[in-house]
Amino acid sequence: MFSGFTEISNVLQQNSTIFITVSVVLGLMVGSFLNVVIYRLPKMMEREWHSNCLELQGKELPETTKYTLAIPRSACPTCGHMITAIENIPVISYMLLKGKCSGCKAAISMRYPLIEALTGIAIGLVSWKFGYTSTTFFAWIFTFALITLTFIDFDTQLLPDDITLPLLWLGLIFNLNNGFTDIKSAVIGAVAGYLILWSIYWLFKLIRGKEGMGYGDFKLLAAIGAWFGWQLLATVILLSSVLGAVIGISLIVFANRGREVPMPFGPFLAIAGIAALFSGPQLASYIGDFILKLFI
Repeated sequence: MFSGFTEISNVLQQNSTIFITVSVVLGLMVGSFLNVVIYRLPKMMEREWHSNCLELQGKELPETTKYTLAIPRSACPTCGHMITAIENIPVISYMLLKGKCSGCKAAISMRYPLIEALTGIAIGLVSWKFGYTSTTFFAWIFTFALITLTFIDFDTQLLPDDITLPLLWLGLIFNLNNGFTDIKSAVIGAVAGYLILWSIYWLFKLIRGKEGMGYGDFKLLAAIGAWFGWQLLATVILLSSVLGAVIGISLIVFANRGREVPMPFGPFLAIAGIAALFSGPQLASYIGDFILKLFI
């Protein structure tokens, strides 16, 4: 058993093409699971909040069916048709079914195969960047988490603690052995990341009298700081702010989005976090040089 595993490990280590291909397939499969997390985790949180409210009010908790990431089985929301294994092959099943439920022919959202494909491509790129190393494994987890947070925030404007906090702690653990940065920079990055957005939040609230972002954004930036250190925080904040401004203005001008309609900031932080993963120091240097040229 161990000899077989060693042989497979040697093949993956020696042949980058095979390793990247396997990584893409793995990413497609994990992307299918992320679709479940993106859809179910907010609902699980809502059910928990409802139960907590009833408990605080001293009311009897109603009997409810178990609802987790695994239970009940995935089914068509229109007709209740249970998704079979053959209908759950990432991307391929969507194409074979022509984007429709096999039971009632209701349209299946294009977002499901897109998230699967996005995850597969992202994990393939991570494997190409870092090769067959332990760093790749941690970078996979970082990428999975940011993809999940991005779409949950788009849907609900929530960044669940169940993802952001473990991501923060994992970043600190990874950097105990100087992963992407030293542990001192990682700890300072986590603290500074949280406090920077926390300060902006309260300053905005004092000036405008309303909230400009949520606490989940603080925790996400803290997690990114824990992974890459305080040195990249300015780059991440600047890049995410520019992306948010450009996309926000574009939606207002071209899609008639109301100015008062809130826009989640988490996805832009996530994009900046991915950029830091692939080219953090180079990106920081480029942005720093660009800013200097503007003022000199």
